[in-house]
Amino acid sequence: MKNFTNVRLRAGVVSLACLSVVLAGCEPLAITAFGVGASAGVSHTLSGVTYRTFTAPLSRVHVATLAALKRMGIKVDSAQTTDNGELIKASATGRQIEIELEKISVNTTRMRAIAKNGTLIYDSATATEIILQTEKLLINA
Repeated sequence: MKNFTNVRLRAGVVSLACLSVVLAGCEPLAITAFGVGASAGVSHTLSGVTYRTFTAPLSRVHVATLAALKRMGIKVDSAQTTDNGELIKASATGRQIEIELEKISVNTTRMRAIAKNGTLIYDSATATEIILQTEKLLINA
């Protein structure tokens, strides 16, 4: 009986050690998921593209986006009408920013923001901040 208890104890210790190794690997993923979830409903993709859908007409989101860029000191290079909405291109200290506003319905607009720092490096923090500042201006308007 004593030998059986030792085997169970060792099996429990080994299982606990394996579990702690596996869970330690999940910690960065859990922290990342929390950070993304805490960004007020802003969605990210692995490519660095940031999305948000607003319950507001395209015209209001457009005005709020331009005001957010101005508030952040980001220079608007161009703004053009597209088939589904508008495309805003901007720049700031080595970053090229592209914001697409897509009309989903009369009162719903989807915003897609991309900020590139160089050719292949995406700056999702800046893209997220543009969306959050736009949202703040829409709420306070």
